[in-house]
Amino acid sequence: MHRPISRRALLAAPALLALPAIARAQEPADLDAVLDRAAALGPLETVLVAKDGARLAERGYRGHRPGDPTNIKSASKSIVSALVGIAIDKGVLDGTEQPIAPLLAADLPEDPDPLLATVTIGHLLSMQAGLARTSGPNYGRWVASRNWVRAALAQPFVDAPGGGMLYSTGSTHLLSAILTRTAGRSTLALARDWLGALEGFSIASWDRDPQGIYFGGNQMAMSPRALAAFGELYRRGGTTEAGVRLVSEAWIAQSWTPRTRSVFNGDGYGYGWFLTELGGTPVRYAWGFGGQMLYIAPERGLVVTMTSSTDDPSARTGHRDALHALFAAIAEATA
Repeated sequence: MHRPISRRALLAAPALLALPAIARAQEPADLDAVLDRAAALGPLETVLVAKDGARLAERGYRGHRPGDPTNIKSASKSIVSALVGIAIDKGVLDGTEQPIAPLLAADLPEDPDPLLATVTIGHLLSMQAGLARTSGPNYGRWVASRNWVRAALAQPFVDAPGGGMLYSTGSTHLLSAILTRTAGRSTLALARDWLGALEGFSIASWDRDPQGIYFGGNQMAMSPRALAAFGELYRRGGTTEAGVRLVSEAWIAQSWTPRTRSVFNGDGYGYGWFLTELGGTPVRYAWGFGGQMLYIAPERGLVVTMTSSTDDPSARTGHRDALHALFAAIAEATA
């Protein structure tokens, strides 16, 4: 969803541009110093840093606290991806090559485009469905519709399934609808059941569409600590700290395999995860509107969460780039 850049964001721009200097410093700053300087980022609300499963630091800025739930926006797409992987491992879904049309037959257009029959679960996960986007300028009209699933399926094809990346929250919402209908339970109930053994993980609230389907890929409230717990699950290869397997290693590997590339930032994209390199370190990250971030750097043992105000789009204000620079500085400080 795109919004005009606010006066607040413009006023914060000098602080945003100053942060990358942290990562360029000749002498590595210690972690406390890095997080002290991060306070200059006006939209930033919390930062949590964990390494090898141990929490090294957490900060709240301007009255915000890492234990309080906040809207993680599109970072929730990575959680929906995990639920799809678990559903495949449990046999609820056949796999990423499974066509979606039979699973959503009740909401298909009356005269569907033949291409709909070729769209698969994998295409929805990697944003390669080919359907016109329901994010960006089309978002408001989509969420104002009376049936979000039907409206997403009725979008015209602007590319062939499996083509270029078309970032669309409607694709993730279709996954939520598929999970709900195939499992016979709500996506929230599935998350609480299938990820409930993960210590510290919880979803405080989650919006639903007019039919009661939980919003796949947006409007999910979690605390930064709960989001970090989810990140730790992936860093450990899908097991809890107690050794209980919740997500298969194979699914994590599939999710972190680049399948397409974002036209907006050039980063790779797998199944619900962006893939890039920051500060010389391979990083997998979830990204939500405004700057809701979950970074995982397995080679460094790092899991870092950052939450921000949801007033402005982080890409257009430069805030996302400042958060990337902050992560690089954290990685250097914890090396």
